[in-house]
Amino acid sequence: MADYYATLGVARTATADEVKKAYRNKAREFHPDVNKNAGAEAKLKEINQAYEVLSEPQKRQTYDQFGSAAFEGNAAGGNQQGAGGNPFGGGFGNGGYSYSTNGGAGVDPFDILEQFFGGGGSPFGGGRRGPRTPTYQMHISFEDAVHGVEKDISLEGKSRKVKIPAGVGDGTRIKFDDFNLIVSVAASPIFQRDGQDVIVEKEISFSLAALGGNIKVPTIDGEVELRIQPGTQPDTVVRLRERGIPSPRGGHRGDEYVKFKVKVPSKLSGKAKKLLEELQNEL
Repeated sequence: MADYYATLGVARTATADEVKKAYRNKAREFHPDVNKNAGAEAKLKEINQAYEVLSEPQKRQTYDQFGSAAFEGNAAGGNQQGAGGNPFGGGFGNGGYSYSTNGGAGVDPFDILEQFFGGGGSPFGGGRRGPRTPTYQMHISFEDAVHGVEKDISLEGKSRKVKIPAGVGDGTRIKFDDFNLIVSVAASPIFQRDGQDVIVEKEISFSLAALGGNIKVPTIDGEVELRIQPGTQPDTVVRLRERGIPSPRGGHRGDEYVKFKVKVPSKLSGKAKKLLEELQNEL
């Protein structure tokens, strides 16, 4: 998606006067009457689009909150690019659900639920095309995606409350009565997501792997205690049932997979080295 600030060459904190000055300089630089290079006309269109948004306070506020998706016309019936029909490319990531609502502010997106490419077809495909529905993008944390969250947003100067259901994945589309919302989920520094399952790597000491014992491992609901069996090998994977991410449809919850990484010390004391040598003779 386009970065309008980068297009004009200004910071996100730029004042209205700075945006206007940058626009004039860029427009002059890429005007076809001045710049005969191929692509100058296309570049000028990008510059005009960026200025049209950033020069109006309400549009700029919407852009700062949702990005250029709000102004690029990739909504119902628009040109689809990339795998899975996602207008932003790359498919819908985990889940790929579309939630439709029939209410306004504060409505629950589970009033009507449909699989984007499942039974009932695409909510945006086929039939006569009506007016394009505005599409916005919202960035949320991994934790908010896992547990669900309600957020107050501003659309065209109007305050709205939207509910993000627990378990949504990156690229999930939520359809409200007068706009669509595509959710962008930040990556977790701890968990790797695979659908509704999560994977976490846990480092354990050589002695713990050999002798066994109890450790604490992170889950999306907090730490839990886990028993390490004696003789645990490197890259052993343990499954924690229903410790994963809930399904946006409800009822089902994924699992967590803990992969053990055995830490081998890079430096040994004389005593430790001697003990390991004695152990080596025993094995």
